[in-house]
Formats: sequence, structure tokens, C-alpha cells
Amino acid sequence: MKKAPLISFRYFFYDFVRLTGWPLLIFFRPKKIYISKAAKNGFKGGFIFMANHNSLKDPFYLIACLFRRRHHFVTTNEVCSTKWRRFLFKTCFLCIEINREKFSMSSFKEITTHLERGNMVSMFPEGHINVEQDELNPFKGGVVMMAYKANVAIRPVYLEKRKHWYSRLRLYVGEEFFVKEYLGNKVLNTNTVKEVALELEKKEKELEILCSNYRNRA
Repeated sequence: MKKAPLISFRYFFYDFVRLTGWPLLIFFRPKKIYISKAAKNGFKGGFIFMANHNSLKDPFYLIACLFRRRHHFVTTNEVCSTKWRRFLFKTCFLCIEINREKFSMSSFKEITTHLERGNMVSMFPEGHINVEQDELNPFKGGVVMMAYKANVAIRPVYLEKRKHWYSRLRLYVGEEFFVKEYLGNKVLNTNTVKEVALELEKKEKELEILCSNYRNRA
């Protein structure tokens, strides 16, 4: 498994923002709660960090929860609508720009190349912020195809919605999920992509239940 470079000039702005912003960890007090002992392993090399989407602050929460890794966030082209925003999000926050209405092969290749090089790609497979919160939105199939092409694991995580500005940040972490292992002898096609996407939704809902149980015990 390839490892991302520890030092690289292309990450100068991102690393500068991350290192100067470390005091926020004291404020957020991030806590990771694992669904099993096996879920504590597998945070090296390239993989997809897959999370639910509650608010615009979620990318910053994910960075705080897994501070030691560089997050390459998949984001829509609406976010990078101006030159200044594009510089901010693509250079300072390593965002990978995609068109939600018409996903291009160039974006797909950029994401899979990052994964094959040992970088971590963070994404929200619901496709947009879930305002309702009662139910997860259906997952997009892109996360399945990216993981399959790059032959990397998907790491499902669940961000607990913070009730107050001073609430502790909690992330519920699931086990590694390998698309090729799940499919076995099946080929990747439209039907199996939907099948795997539904399985990932199931994994995310298990973490949502873990979150609910943890809150009830607290």
C-alpha cells in the first residue's frame, strides 16, 4: 500500500492552515468511538473517508477528527464558483472539484489517482447537506466506482450533530469496507453498484444507531 509523502511543496498552504489551526482541537475536543476493535485499524495509505453530511462545517469537523492525515475533499463546482474560492478550496483545502449534474472522467481520474498514490479522499456520498436529519439520503454510486477502480477501502464514519457551539465533537467509526471483497466473483455494473451503495448505507445507519445508543447512555 502506497503512503502519501510526509513533506511536499504542493501541500504547503494546506499544511500551514492545518498546523496554525491546531488550537481548535482543544475547543472541539474530538473523540472517536469505534464500532469494533477492528475499526481502529486501517488508517494508512489511500482510502475513502465516507461521512454523513449535516452542515457546511462538516469538512472542518472531519479534519479535526483525523488531524494527522491530509483530506482531499470531493466538492461540487458551485463551491469553486470564483477564482478566489477556487484557490481557497482547491489549494488551501485540497478540494477536488466535480460537476454534480455531469460527472466527468477527468474528475474520476483525479480522485482515483490520489487514492492510488496513497492519499486519503474524503467525501459525502449523500451528495448534499441532509437538512431533514431523520433519514440518510440515498448514496451516490460514485464512491463505489472510485474505490473499485483504485482498489482501496471505504471507511464509513458518522458525525454526530453538535447540539451547542461548545458541545464535544464525536465521530463514530466503522470498519474498512472493500468493494471487491464484497462483490466476490460478481462484476461491477449498474446493478452491483446500486447493491454496494445500499450496503454502504446500511453500514452508515449502523453507525447512526451506535451514535444514538451512546447519547442515550451519556
